Amino acid sequence: MDLTPEFLADILIGVARAQNALIDAIDHANPGFRNTHAVPILNVAANMRAGDPRTIDLPSRILLRLQGRVAINPAAVKADIERLSGGAPAATAAAPAPVGAAAAAAAAALDSLDFNVKL
Repeated sequence: MDLTPEFLADILIGVARAQNALIDAIDHANPGFRNTHAVPILNVAANMRAGDPRTIDLPSRILLRLQGRVAINPAAVKADIERLSGGAPAATAAAPAPVGAAAAAAAAALDSLDFNVKL
């Protein structure tokens, strides 16, 4: 069986939706559970203080995204999976392409900078 990033993203989102349904049920029975207990613990589990998340943080981060009002983007989850599995780095995957000659000239000037110590 060959797991593609799209298939794995769909599985992780589906599991997170099932977990979110449980959190919704508990919050319905005990109002305030989500904001008082679930979200703070998910922040710790998702390792939100780390700037570069690890593979082990991804499922918790997906569930944490479902706690907000913004819809989950399967393409973003797929990009995270590809980045974590050794695909394209996050900076190049998320960076927009430069537009216009001025932007291309600025990018070329930055590429030519040399920060090596000259003795």
